[in-house]
Amino acid sequence: MMNESRRPAINWMDVLWLVFLAGLALLPPVTEWHKQLILLAFGLIQLGEGWLVTRLPGRGPAYVVLIKIGLATLLIDHTGELSINSSYWPIYFLPVVTAAEYFGPWATLLWTALASAAYCSYLSPTLNPAIAEYEITPESYFVLAIRVLFLFLPAMVVNRYVVDNRRQTRRYQELAETLAETNRRLEQAQAEARRSERLAALGQMSAGLAHEIRNPLGVIKGSAEMLTQKLKDSNPLAMELAGYISSETNRLSSLVTRFLDFARPLHADLTPQDITTVLDRALTDVATVWKGETVRVEKEYEPNLPLVAIDESLCEQAFLNIVQNGYDAMSATGGVLRVKAAKSHVEGREGVEVRIADTGPGIPEDLREQIFNPFVTTKKTGVGLGLSIVSKIMDGHRGFIRVAEPSPASEGTGACFVMYFPAAGEESPVGTSAHLVIS
Repeated sequence: MMNESRRPAINWMDVLWLVFLAGLALLPPVTEWHKQLILLAFGLIQLGEGWLVTRLPGRGPAYVVLIKIGLATLLIDHTGELSINSSYWPIYFLPVVTAAEYFGPWATLLWTALASAAYCSYLSPTLNPAIAEYEITPESYFVLAIRVLFLFLPAMVVNRYVVDNRRQTRRYQELAETLAETNRRLEQAQAEARRSERLAALGQMSAGLAHEIRNPLGVIKGSAEMLTQKLKDSNPLAMELAGYISSETNRLSSLVTRFLDFARPLHADLTPQDITTVLDRALTDVATVWKGETVRVEKEYEPNLPLVAIDESLCEQAFLNIVQNGYDAMSATGGVLRVKAAKSHVEGREGVEVRIADTGPGIPEDLREQIFNPFVTTKKTGVGLGLSIVSKIMDGHRGFIRVAEPSPASEGTGACFVMYFPAAGEESPVGTSAHLVIS
């Protein structure tokens, strides 16, 4: 296993290695130029180690260890009459420690075994003809075995420290990721809480204003109707003005009704149902109103969808609002309304995800985070309460609604709304109902 945190190109440890190599260069045999060249090569590879590992993260460490084993073997060969007896044999600690820094335990043991084999190769008469002139005593084999075993000592010690350090670093990274995710959810929850508080305050104010406005509207409308009856055909201009008063009063009354729908608590009678049945009914209702428009509806329902606990009337109202918005967006040029229903899992909860996407102009980027707030709309004649009511209905169903990025290949460039409904649980089995007050 490779170390994920790369060492810098030159650090203070590299400087210490260079000082160490310089000290070896000053020790006998000083006049052996092969020795000096090999130590210089050690210094260069030590300085370039970080660069090589960065350029070749997969194979770089292996190349570095191989080069160091080769240089150590050459140094042994040029620093003793009989290479196996060279006083410079501890130079093999350098590639062994390097392997322990970069690799896992088993790979470190394999590299250490390779370094030991390189050192013991001088016992072979083929590779070291001079060895044939000497008789190797059991004591010599004993010393050689001790040296080889001691090569494994720094490998195990250093690698254990490195592995523990990697494990601790990984643990800190996981903890940091967990804290970041927790902070993100906390910020999201705080934002939702602030939004709920604003909506609650706005709902109370809207309810009060709506009630106060509805009474004068009733008086104005009644007065306009009486005026129309009194004037009849005697004053056409006054009749026309009275008609304007009556129609505008009706429009204001409709607006007040929407304010009241937004402000009053919604009582949801949740029963397990097939979501596609309600969705089809909403699509049919809107298509009937927009009959003749060049809007094509494409439906894709996943089979065997779980039942979801919904209030049929409120759920249909939410679908009607989203589908109506899609038709409005495509009324000028026509387009395709794609409706998908599929199984989904959110935070371990099974449910159904309904995705409604149109090919209209879409929602501006700066409005996507605010589109569900009251009085935020992209329509010239809208008041911006429709999606707020939909969001409130989804909250009452223990689900959510969000704006998603439509896929250019399959959903055009318009708006895409994703609605999630949790599956009916044991608290709402088939045949029973649960009563919930949405405040």
